Amino acid sequence: MRRASTAGESAIRGVDLPVVLALAERLDEVALQAMAYTLGRTKLFDLPEQPHPVDEIYAAVRVAPRHRRILRRWLWALTQAGMLTAGPAGYNGLHLVSAAELERATIDLEDVVDRLEYGPAMSHFLLSSVAYLPELLRDEISLQTLLFSEDDLSVAEAVYRKNIGSRYINRVAATLLRGIAGSRRAPLRVLEVGAGVGGTTQDVLAALTDVPTDYLFTDVSRFFFTAARQRFSHPGLRYGLFDINHDFAGQGYQPGCADVVLAANVLHNAVHAGRVLNGLRQIVGPDGWVVFIDTSRDHLQLMTSMEFLMSPPANDPHADFTDFRRGTDRIFPHRSEWIETMQSAGLAPVAALPGPSEPIARFAQFVYIGRATAH
Repeated sequence: MRRASTAGESAIRGVDLPVVLALAERLDEVALQAMAYTLGRTKLFDLPEQPHPVDEIYAAVRVAPRHRRILRRWLWALTQAGMLTAGPAGYNGLHLVSAAELERATIDLEDVVDRLEYGPAMSHFLLSSVAYLPELLRDEISLQTLLFSEDDLSVAEAVYRKNIGSRYINRVAATLLRGIAGSRRAPLRVLEVGAGVGGTTQDVLAALTDVPTDYLFTDVSRFFFTAARQRFSHPGLRYGLFDINHDFAGQGYQPGCADVVLAANVLHNAVHAGRVLNGLRQIVGPDGWVVFIDTSRDHLQLMTSMEFLMSPPANDPHADFTDFRRGTDRIFPHRSEWIETMQSAGLAPVAALPGPSEPIARFAQFVYIGRATAH
């Protein structure tokens, strides 16, 4: 594990982390201003002392039923930030943000995104998300339209590969899999679930270039397969469909069919985290490895962008998690919750990198490493 941790540190060597973390916090501040501006446009909060129950806010915003969780999360975030007051009769006292204030904030956002090394595509995406928040909430436009404009994957790649936090965790995962492969005589069988744009895949395949590997790149749809075939050329690379919320064996994934399961930024979508981790433990069989990357705290900027991808489907708008997140409106399990869930699922937690005291941990993106045990 020390080798993997050192590799992660080398990936961000020379980065002024205090400056970067301050910039990341500025993204959250802009998100709060965007939330307040969007709610203020309804005129519902023009009388600061008048409380409004959540159903009244739903109606004023005309939020689609499946995005109501996002709106409730906004109310929670604004209350936590002291920009809104919650009481027994509802919410009042919204700190109103003017169009001019939001415009100044979004101009600042462009500079912040550039300095965080996301690139211009990400800046354009975040600005578009802020501009279209009313339409996103009403489901009149989908976030996929903004994120994958004309099938351009550059924004998603910026999110999952180019930024400082992703550089760290992807290098850790790649070094770890290289180490696992080096300890084996047989080819390493890797099943990557929720591979998406391949942000983690690219680093891992580069680390396994000269290693005999059967690498199965999977996602819930075939959308990303064409781009992956154009980008990756590892001789052992295959493609398949995999849905973490459906029966694994029914999809053709039998116990012991992989040595390592890799999952990057997908397991928070598990309807029941423990059930999914237990299934992945069975897939890797005795002494196999489950390595997953996930965000482990709320980032307010995600509430005005990527969380629209995490809403329930339109045909089941009130669907909820069935694990410890049920009824909480939370999406991302905390670090301690993931570790406890791994243990309950029969995965011995080997490490969760970075360590909680490391500065890079303030991004709250971790690589969780579990070894299958008898269960």
